[in-house]
Amino acid sequence: MQTINGFSSSTSYSRHTLNFLFRVLSVSAKKPHPYSTIFSSSSVHRLQTKRTSAPKNCENPSLKRLTSRIVELTRRKQLHQVFQEIGYAKKRYGKVNTIVMNAVMEACVHCGDVDSALRIFHEMEMPDNCGVDTISFGILLKGLGVARRIDEAFQLIESMERPTVLGNPGMSPEVIYGFFNALIEAGDLRRAHGLLARYRVVLRGGGPSIQMYNLLMKGYINAGCPEDALAVHNEILSKGIKTDRFTYNTLLLACVKSERMDAAMQLYAEMKDEAQKIGSHYLFPDTVTYTTLIKGFGSAKDLHSVLKIVMEMKSLPDLLIDRIAYTAIIDALLSCNSTKSAICIFGELLKRAGGNPKLRPKPHLYLSMMRAFALRGEYSMVKSLHSRMWPDTSGVISTALQAEADELLMEAAITNGQVDVARRILSNIVTKWECVSWTNRGSMAAVRVEALSGFTRSAFTPYLLPQVSLDDPIETIMRPFGEAQPLLVNLDVENVPMRFFKDEVVPIIDEWGSCVGIVHREDCNQLNTSLSSIMRSPPRVTTSTSIGRVIELLLEKKYKMIIIGRPPYEYDGTSGVYRSNLRAVGVFTSKQLFNLAVTESEELEPCIYVQHQHNCE
Repeated sequence: MQTINGFSSSTSYSRHTLNFLFRVLSVSAKKPHPYSTIFSSSSVHRLQTKRTSAPKNCENPSLKRLTSRIVELTRRKQLHQVFQEIGYAKKRYGKVNTIVMNAVMEACVHCGDVDSALRIFHEMEMPDNCGVDTISFGILLKGLGVARRIDEAFQLIESMERPTVLGNPGMSPEVIYGFFNALIEAGDLRRAHGLLARYRVVLRGGGPSIQMYNLLMKGYINAGCPEDALAVHNEILSKGIKTDRFTYNTLLLACVKSERMDAAMQLYAEMKDEAQKIGSHYLFPDTVTYTTLIKGFGSAKDLHSVLKIVMEMKSLPDLLIDRIAYTAIIDALLSCNSTKSAICIFGELLKRAGGNPKLRPKPHLYLSMMRAFALRGEYSMVKSLHSRMWPDTSGVISTALQAEADELLMEAAITNGQVDVARRILSNIVTKWECVSWTNRGSMAAVRVEALSGFTRSAFTPYLLPQVSLDDPIETIMRPFGEAQPLLVNLDVENVPMRFFKDEVVPIIDEWGSCVGIVHREDCNQLNTSLSSIMRSPPRVTTSTSIGRVIELLLEKKYKMIIIGRPPYEYDGTSGVYRSNLRAVGVFTSKQLFNLAVTESEELEPCIYVQHQHNCE
């Protein structure tokens, strides 16, 4: 590894009413990195108030509430609502201040819409607008870095050197470090070194700082080269630069990544000795320090060291054990096969979470517990965790996590020998999630259930259509169009709300009776919305289309309704010409298809029963 003395280049490393009844919005929160909080939305107002040339309306209580509202919507990733709120504010106040617009830019970056952030930034630069400041540049640089649009970010950096931008704050170490962190996160170490070399004069008199070294070590770790991060420590010592807590925490993470726990314990002892020597409270190990060590010993399956670190954490009265630390402790204990200790810590976490909602565990912790107990076949424990996962966790439980929880419950049942229970769970999984992935852990449990159940009781038995022939035209089994009770196109959702409780999809006709679209229940999100604005183009077939082809469309395209009409042109014997006939004559839905289907096992069971009786006689 090349040293960064003089900021030389280094080798680069490769590397988101009916409103409530029809739709539920999920929210998610993301904890920022310690070195990115300088540009986070939650700190926009705090840092912005330090500006000497703040707009006159920055103390407006309404704008303060608006900023808080935007920050909350940013956390929920409701960017469309953010734009609506800022539009209303501009109509009311005429112009909002830089604090509010910075919050909007942060919302765009947080939601991954960097183009909108650029547009807002250029609007702020206009002479008749609020202007930009250091925070504005920092937010946009972070967004461009995350989006890997590095060339545009460098152009933005260069524009800060020109006093042509309204409110241009000029170059500052905070901006350089923020962009440097974005480059590190993107894994572009070569350009990170180039940034330092070009703007070394701005960075505290031209010399490297401990913040720069900390970020550089983080970059090596993210690039998968923890050994190079450890080598940076030697350079720090040789230059006599004073280290801080983040330095040691980063070095400990490098040791954990390189599986050198002996070196980690040496750094840990050095960290405590240095803190005692200089009497600095800010250098003593914190929760991040202990959490990193616990993760390392958990990966090494060193139960004795894990318990030792946990006891030391609990003996420190000023140390706050947060949710991340509890999760790391439980994961490490499970990795060391100490399930009893994991249950004790898990119970302690739930007890403390009763008085502190911030300690409520995330869904991933429940899944970790369920994986361990499912492997041991402890069905009752997995079932208890499965039932409490939804009411007791904090955060969003995605569809993938829900599916995995169901699969782990099935695995616990089959490992415990409860084949009937496992088969029932598998049937629910197939019905609930429509498919089972054969590339994960749950697929092995499904195979075991199928093997022990026998082919005649399989959850994956194909469906048969004994009443129809797939070669027959769809006209023989279609439902007449009039029975589908189509709605007129000029109606609003509020005129027919109960119709969508009854039917999942409804055909739409114009005033001449021609089918012009279909409306799905999930599209009815606003009562004052017209059916014409939310209807979809209906999939159409002719009456002569085979039943097999219509079924393929329903299953492959996941259509819920297909409109059936006469062939596009019919011969008029009176006039002797072909004329167009677009009027629908029938419909066929997925519900009709499933009403026709029976499983193969249902067809075979009577035959098997008769054969069994014959053998008994």
